[in-house]
Amino acid sequence: MTLLRFIGTTSDEGDCPTLYEVEGTTDILVQGDRVVDPEQLAQLRDVKDSETFVLVPRELLIRFSPRTTVQPMVPFSEVAPLFRDFAHTAFRLETRRGYASDRNSPKWRRWKQGAEISTEPGNAWRENVRVQTALGKRFERVRIVDQPLTEGQQFLLASGHSNVSAGEDIRNLYRAEATRIGLPDHDFWLFDSRLVVRFVFDEDDTTLGVILNEDPSEVAAACQARDAAWHYATRTAEFARTVPSAG
Repeated sequence: MTLLRFIGTTSDEGDCPTLYEVEGTTDILVQGDRVVDPEQLAQLRDVKDSETFVLVPRELLIRFSPRTTVQPMVPFSEVAPLFRDFAHTAFRLETRRGYASDRNSPKWRRWKQGAEISTEPGNAWRENVRVQTALGKRFERVRIVDQPLTEGQQFLLASGHSNVSAGEDIRNLYRAEATRIGLPDHDFWLFDSRLVVRFVFDEDDTTLGVILNEDPSEVAAACQARDAAWHYATRTAEFARTVPSAG
């Protein structure tokens, strides 16, 4: 299945025009109002029967069009040092309804059996969070969730308390609100407001790899998404109290 990645829109109400990246290619898909003016159509060159034409504002292309070549996908392990070496902020946007890495973990099996997983013992991830936050750095995360929460989202809400205790600031935002404010529909880490690490998943929610990008337009879009998500999202403890299944 060909996947589209939402890049951005200048529409305030979720209407067109919008730009998408065709995953795994260098192609950009443009959504906009179809050109129907016969005088404009008559001036187009070398028109094929399969082609159609849309209008987009110049601002959309200026703000969101990629300015560099497409970067290759690399294994997630290659970016692991970033979680230790970043200078001040590491921000994650989570958009999926579940993750294969969670479903395949021993913690998932314990949770399914009714175990309490909100106060799990330390691990390498949480120990690094403690070390980095003690240095004044910030780990921030916004999870987009459905209403009602999927099973995968319930698991992350239950297990997230341990990460919060270690020093992460994890917040939750309902998908309807995320769509309303125009957040992207793909997962990424943003390091120090300068480097975007975007996840690539297969249809079974398995991480295939990540794509690193320092393109100014990509970074600016990620920063805008972070700021909007952070403004509207709710802290984990407060959000958990509103979700009956969270206990």
